[in-house]
Amino acid sequence: MSLPAQRIDRHGRPQVDLHAIARFAAPLMATNAIQALLNLTDTWFIGRLSTDALAAMSAIYWVMSCAILILGGAGFAVQTFVAQAHGSRRGARASQAAWAGMWTSLATWPIFALLAWAGPALIAPFHLAPRIEALALEYWVPRMWGAPLGLATWALTGFFTGIGATRTTFVVAGATVLANIPANQFFMFGLDLGMAGAAWGTNAAQAVGFVLAVAIVLSPRLARVYRTHLTWRPDRAQVVRQLRIGLPIGVMYGADVLGVALFQLMIVQTGSSAAAATQLVIMMTSLAYLPAIGIASAGTTFVGQAIGAGDRDWARRIGNTVILVCVAFMGTMALAILAGGRWLLPLFVPPIDASAREAIAVALLVLWPAAAYQAFDGLYFGSASALRGAGDTRVPAITALLLSWFLFVPLSHTLVFRPGQGWVDGLPQAGLGALGGWLALMTYAMLLGLSMAVRWRTGRWRTINLGRERR
Repeated sequence: MSLPAQRIDRHGRPQVDLHAIARFAAPLMATNAIQALLNLTDTWFIGRLSTDALAAMSAIYWVMSCAILILGGAGFAVQTFVAQAHGSRRGARASQAAWAGMWTSLATWPIFALLAWAGPALIAPFHLAPRIEALALEYWVPRMWGAPLGLATWALTGFFTGIGATRTTFVVAGATVLANIPANQFFMFGLDLGMAGAAWGTNAAQAVGFVLAVAIVLSPRLARVYRTHLTWRPDRAQVVRQLRIGLPIGVMYGADVLGVALFQLMIVQTGSSAAAATQLVIMMTSLAYLPAIGIASAGTTFVGQAIGAGDRDWARRIGNTVILVCVAFMGTMALAILAGGRWLLPLFVPPIDASAREAIAVALLVLWPAAAYQAFDGLYFGSASALRGAGDTRVPAITALLLSWFLFVPLSHTLVFRPGQGWVDGLPQAGLGALGGWLALMTYAMLLGLSMAVRWRTGRWRTINLGRERR
């Protein structure tokens, strides 16, 4: 049986085919680069409103992302189940996993509706400036209403990636981005909805991506090979299995993102310029980490397919290779971000805004610690994705949760706030502002990357057998 990304050299020995990895990962990198472009497009449109609007986006962006990630657990598991089913030549099982992820994602709508209603109560404890809080809520409420569509699309593209159809994943992402630009212009400025229009524009674009993804899943070719037209009904047992694997993935990414959300909210409290600078740098670093997630996603598929084919030794070898590629890519991108930051950052702040110059100056300062941890982020993405392909998700989730809540968040509080400014009395406070927060994020990212790499190297994932759960 052929194994993913394997070639036989002239001496008859199996070797990792780097060209095969590149062919597989390139559309995923392009897909995630498109997502980075989507983020930058949103940032550019919001930057046309004001620096306060950017600060509001900074305050709400990661809180919103945390909710989406935690509730998207079943969708995260789709790629793992599909890859292992594809590796063992069970096409109907693969499509069943895709539909289970989609239906579970759409079923989160009542929870998102509750989050939309609870927005003011969720943000109130952070004591944002009234103008920034109002703008943040303008974006939050409509974005929560549309989030399940994005999760459902995510689940379906996990199916495409799991079977190796990465170009299809790229097509869906590309259609979403192309729809996002006119949608933002129409809702934000055509209907004069401002921040709320940015959210409705994203919702409309994701609706386009969802409809396209469903149409492709039901296309005659996929229906013939994977029986997609027969497996669309929700399967309770499959949903439970995917939640068992997927919820820890959502918790892991959610803990990471919630820590970053609190870090941004701390910085927002120090001033709109620092908050805007942080949002700008996060969007800049997305140019590195989103394509790297595309490479890492190849690791999830290849590891899952190798395990489905019954060769865990090859799963370890291909996983190690993808991890190294992730590290090398993000290290290279860190240098590019440092080199290009001075020219790119001013493009996203309105020149007529009085605080624009200060925001750019702060952004150029914090770009240094942001660049310093990129290679460790590559280690994290590569290792976590390989573990995900093997179905090893619980211990990584606990590790991320502990590092985020018991290291990153308190360290950010200590380094960001001046005495008397923080949320919790009694903690030491260095008063470094945005720079302190980014130093805390750098420390956390380095430890998280090393922790995931150690977990992968121990080989505990070899004992996990998702196949037992299918019987």
